[in-house]
Amino acid sequence: MLTPDKIKPLITYLKETQHIKSAISLLSWDQETYMPSGSSQARAEQLSGLMALVHDRQVGREMSERLSKLIDLKTGELVSETAEPFPALLREVWRDYDRATKLPSDFVRALSLETALAHPIWIEARKNNNFSQFSPSLRKIVALKKEEAEYLAYKDSPYDALLDEYEPGMTVAQLVPIFSSLKDKLLPLLEKIAASPRQPRTDFLDEFYNESAQIRFGEQVLTAMGFSFQTGRQDLSTHPFTTSFHPSDVRLTTRVDTHDLLSSLFSSIHEGGHGIYDQGLLQEYFGTPLGEAISLGIHESQSRLWENSVGRSRSFWKHFFPILKETFPRPLKDLDLETWYAGINCVRPSFIRVESDEVTYNLHIMLRFEIERDLIENNLPVEQLPDRWNELMQRYIGRKPTTDAEGILQDIHWAGGAFGYFPTYTLGNLYAAQLFNQAKAEIVDLSAQMAKGDLLALKTWLNEKVHRWGRQYTSEELIHRITGEPLNPDYFTKALYKKYAELYRLS
Repeated sequence: MLTPDKIKPLITYLKETQHIKSAISLLSWDQETYMPSGSSQARAEQLSGLMALVHDRQVGREMSERLSKLIDLKTGELVSETAEPFPALLREVWRDYDRATKLPSDFVRALSLETALAHPIWIEARKNNNFSQFSPSLRKIVALKKEEAEYLAYKDSPYDALLDEYEPGMTVAQLVPIFSSLKDKLLPLLEKIAASPRQPRTDFLDEFYNESAQIRFGEQVLTAMGFSFQTGRQDLSTHPFTTSFHPSDVRLTTRVDTHDLLSSLFSSIHEGGHGIYDQGLLQEYFGTPLGEAISLGIHESQSRLWENSVGRSRSFWKHFFPILKETFPRPLKDLDLETWYAGINCVRPSFIRVESDEVTYNLHIMLRFEIERDLIENNLPVEQLPDRWNELMQRYIGRKPTTDAEGILQDIHWAGGAFGYFPTYTLGNLYAAQLFNQAKAEIVDLSAQMAKGDLLALKTWLNEKVHRWGRQYTSEELIHRITGEPLNPDYFTKALYKKYAELYRLS
């Protein structure tokens, strides 16, 4: 019998490794927020060295010796029985170990160095609207990601090997019908909305909104959501993100446009959903899989649930709209709740993914998924990406970007080597709709509570149902455990049709 005392040496070692990974996260957070622009080379070398150190610890002799006493390193089978939750912990440790041992240390160092160097190049290229400035770096990263897929091995598609890092168990074969079904439902809905004579006002969103007041209001909403500023903070960055060094130290970022109120507001709510998840992980399992999020799809479900199911709901704004009007009396003075609600839910195809509406958002993800598959599976030349991007934007969104910054250069993900990441955004939307439907069934008068500004019952429900379990269950198991059925995209599309049929008076 594997007792906790026998597993403790492994857990201690894992926590020590996690401390190094937390330091890497802190350096990356600083790189995105406060690091001087002239420090890029030094920071790239720091990150590369630490990533290689982490990898060496993950696959080295000490790790192998500790793990081999508990698990058959070739098969992942436990050497003896043990009580819950340790079978899940050891299963996930072996999964991480098996993946890490397939990647040579020199490769890990090369990839981390290349992505660290690519980050400031992407920023400059985006600022200059010049994809050719970034394409040499991207070409190297794509080559390295293809190499990574070969190291990891795969059954059907090399893209599966990369996708598995972010959404364990998910494959291209599973994603293609999901995206196909969504496309069949979203494109007709988009056409009906565009043809509707009822088009919401949005002019008030472009008025001047003081930067510091936007940040204060966003932090007021975050506090109501249950995000703890005693164990977290919010800063500014070019591309909003959340990073966590420990459940007691979670960092959010947002970006502010004084003539786009929704940019900061919804990025704060969105990142707040991520942050609440990270703060809700059990500290006693820090450094182990039981103290980590299940997948990026489940993580994204938390941010999209708060952003869309809550933050774009009429109930939420019954409480917060009067406060918003007090914060910005001049641009919102004569506005009523219904005009505001319709305006923030306006469907207006955008070039920018993070600023897109609920109806078109997944079309942006579909575009990126198809491009990534072409790059990894079919050797699409990097130089052809802007044309391919613009072609798909025209097909799905109905608009063609006029600059690289509003097109191919808008996302930071490829500069970081995050191929296989984008599909988790759509999976997050689908998980979110299904989870929120269940929350409404289990939390008495949830809409009424939201209308009073009381969001803590929902936060507590998510803590209990999702956050506290870490990686004890797979995404599929967790969704079934909470809702009684596997992932069902119908919850998302039905909610979308119901909402927008009312807003646009569709038949």
